[in-house]
Amino acid sequence: MSERSSATDAIVLRGRALGEADRVFTLLTRARGKVDAVAKGVRRPRSAMGGRLEPLAEVRVALHKGRSLDVITEVRTITSHWTALARPDALATASLFAETVDLFCEPELPLPEIYALLVGAVAAVAASDAPATLVPRFQLRLLHALGLAPADDACVRCGEDFNRHGAWFDLDAGGLGCERCYGARGDAHALDADDVENFRALGAERGAGAALFATQQVARAVDDLVTWHLGRRPKARALVYELQAP
Repeated sequence: MSERSSATDAIVLRGRALGEADRVFTLLTRARGKVDAVAKGVRRPRSAMGGRLEPLAEVRVALHKGRSLDVITEVRTITSHWTALARPDALATASLFAETVDLFCEPELPLPEIYALLVGAVAAVAASDAPATLVPRFQLRLLHALGLAPADDACVRCGEDFNRHGAWFDLDAGGLGCERCYGARGDAHALDADDVENFRALGAERGAGAALFATQQVARAVDDLVTWHLGRRPKARALVYELQAP
């Protein structure tokens, strides 16, 4: 390939129309991180690329440097879970994952750990009967990969270890607090001892005592942390929880 051309594995995060026949795709690539690239003529009925650039598919793309945007010149499907993701709850959950990654990740910054996390998370959603329950672990693992997860064994204010009383959740400080720093306020525990253990296990790597599902309190705390770091809630979040409601 020339200096202006490259090939990489990528996950399709989203797409938007451009003109009458083109579409701009936001891709999370393995080699370059997040990239916007245009697929010319992809909206025409006979386009060879249209069916391969499905949302959340993992693809192998050939890219050519254009004047303002990369141009997708070739696409090959690696993995597509589209049939399984067509369920409303699964699609909403996977879309939330893609949107959250899109919001957190800066363009042209390779993040192989996040790439692997999203590949695994989309596959897990496709195979799950209750995909919304996977959201807290994905959120916390993403925060860990970004270096934004709070310490789960030390107070955010004094650095002391937590004890059997559990922990207080201090959103403004972006972490968990101990009894000495927060107990005197008389507030109810944000996380009891079992919640703290769940919080630790939820953020652990696979095979290291990891938990797949969050307690109600931990799920709320992790969701609030993501919102705090982003400064807003992802749009897909409302639909996920609406579909999860009994």
